[in-house]
Amino acid sequence: MKIVMVGSGYVGLVSGACLADFGHDVVCIDKDAGKIERLHQGIMPIYEPGLAELVASNVKAGRLSFSTDLSSAIDGAQAIFIAVGTPSRRGDGHADLTYVYAVAQEVAENLKTPAVVVTKSTVPVGTGDEVERIIRDSGTATQFAVVSNPEFLREGAAIGDFKRPDRIVIGAEDEWARSVMSEVYRPLFLNKAPILFTSRRSSELIKYAANAFLATKITFINEMADLCEKVGGDVQDVARGIGLDGRIGSKFLHAGPGYGGSCFPKDTLALLKTAEDYNSPVRIVEAVVHVNDSRKRAMGRKVIEALGGDARGKRIALLGLTFKPNTDDMRDAPSIAIVQALQDAGADVVAYDPEGMEIAAPMLPNVTMAKGTYDAVAGADAVVLVTEWDAFRGIDLDRVGQLARGKVLVDLRNVFNPAEVRAAGFTYSSVGRP
Repeated sequence: MKIVMVGSGYVGLVSGACLADFGHDVVCIDKDAGKIERLHQGIMPIYEPGLAELVASNVKAGRLSFSTDLSSAIDGAQAIFIAVGTPSRRGDGHADLTYVYAVAQEVAENLKTPAVVVTKSTVPVGTGDEVERIIRDSGTATQFAVVSNPEFLREGAAIGDFKRPDRIVIGAEDEWARSVMSEVYRPLFLNKAPILFTSRRSSELIKYAANAFLATKITFINEMADLCEKVGGDVQDVARGIGLDGRIGSKFLHAGPGYGGSCFPKDTLALLKTAEDYNSPVRIVEAVVHVNDSRKRAMGRKVIEALGGDARGKRIALLGLTFKPNTDDMRDAPSIAIVQALQDAGADVVAYDPEGMEIAAPMLPNVTMAKGTYDAVAGADAVVLVTEWDAFRGIDLDRVGQLARGKVLVDLRNVFNPAEVRAAGFTYSSVGRP
């Protein structure tokens, strides 16, 4: 099957490479000529474990290619995926659909053979209706259908998520579109991945509802962590105790500095805007957004408290900057608000991240980027674990104690054993633990 993937960013490139690995003939399109040229050279625009190797093997096999020319690529394509960005629109938080509609218009002007147009981008309810209108109003005489097929990829584990999904959601309004999409995902039938066929609007809402629910779980356990600190409980025991309940589950119950990344922040805001437009308030999601925003800066205050309430003139080492490990994504990362709070308090911040420093540097212009973990902690009055990269889990605490000026360790991910840290002579502060 010939497939065109419009958008060669995180979702488009991972999806395109995986579909090519299934045996489809995939062309990934992007307007950014520089990005396409780098992809031709084997240079990935993002860090995702295993992606470079997957792309290289499928390019070599002739199943995956890259281009800036959508008009010629869609000739003969049976499925055209729209996987462009839908960032939060300034002012109201609604998803900016400019790129989605621009692709729809270009497809409409060049569609000559029957094809299913698939919105892979995360889009508000009703977007598929507008994409269909754009193509229909173009006067195209060929058969087409517009389908919603949201992605559920976790950064850092995206390839595994695509190839071994919990579910595949397809919102289609006719049988022909369902049959084409079934053929796209036929290789996954061997894994018995459940395919859920719904209406297009239901599919669009499923994506937002899923992310809002996961964001709610994160925010809930973070508030329980705060309560644990007040009453003397241990949030890890609380999370384990409630997570063993099959109705709740253990995933996304890890207390920390708040959620970030490319999905949860913008998707919760977009869901709020949709609810407002339809006069159907989602108060729980409103609270989640507010609590999460407040929490990030509160983590900066937590570090200051660990220093005795005064950070002026102190050197603070941050280990990790990205919103989660195994990605270079800095979008809405808690580290940004934490750095701002520390700098507002007069602290000097130095940081190290295994993959995110190149992207983080222009976002955090007054932060010193270290060459490694031990370079970052040298001379620090406090060490703060912000992102739980594996490289930080086994650090030599004795060596850190020798290099640092002050023996204060703030663990915002509850990675370390409190007894071991204190035995190494550190004043230790974690999240929701005694």
